[in-house]
Amino acid sequence: MKAQESVPSVLEADARGTIAEIYADIRKVLGTSVVNLIWRNLATMPGALEWTWATVRPLYQGAAPMHAEAVRRRIDLPDVPGFSADALLAAGIEPADQAIIRHVLDSYQYTNALALVVLSALLAHFEPRPADPVSAAETAPPPAGVKIPELPPMDALDPEVARLVAELNGFGEDTAPQLIASMYRHLAYWPAYLALVRTMLVPLQADGRLDALTRSTRTLGHAHGAMLASQLKPAAPPDTLAGVLKSCRLFVEHPIARMTGLCALIRRATPE
Repeated sequence: MKAQESVPSVLEADARGTIAEIYADIRKVLGTSVVNLIWRNLATMPGALEWTWATVRPLYQGAAPMHAEAVRRRIDLPDVPGFSADALLAAGIEPADQAIIRHVLDSYQYTNALALVVLSALLAHFEPRPADPVSAAETAPPPAGVKIPELPPMDALDPEVARLVAELNGFGEDTAPQLIASMYRHLAYWPAYLALVRTMLVPLQADGRLDALTRSTRTLGHAHGAMLASQLKPAAPPDTLAGVLKSCRLFVEHPIARMTGLCALIRRATPE
């Protein structure tokens, strides 16, 4: 059974030739076991994945990690109580599963902030606009480097879990959600954990704090991307450049900005 995606994509299992080679390089450079949806979407456009990855890859190996770390440190997270270890155990989430959940969150927290600043830099290069002055962090953590579970298909989830994922996906989205955040699908292996996350987030969604979190994270990403934009040396773009920029804009302004903030909030609430 194949995973349903909210935009066209080339699944990792279906990747062949150059696309498979680029996917492998993405996993190597980012130190992750999964290729995020933005890259799988770009793979559907002729020449788009090849050109975009070649253009931004030097940022990942250069200053982008320090700018991504600055974003993580400056995100203005709302103050909410976290989950206790006993609450997780009482919900049937054993210590081994709690460790995997932390791995999932750490992986997304690392890659989302990086994608936010790198793709914002690409947009700023082609679509420059004013940005707040910011500084990069002096150091950045290495990639988590852990393997996380395979992304489950939406249609493989129990109906109530799929509805819960869809509900969570709308939190912090200041327009109609168009893309399902992969992180919630990864966490769907533990429905009780998602239920706890929902309970924590509902009041923040109701009073607008999650929408504010998305907007502030989006602004941070744009500011750091603008700082990085001058370091890009793109080759002649493909004929699909307009599609590349449209896809990057959609991801950066919505699921990536939204989940960079939300993942940081959920990770902070999850005990070590």
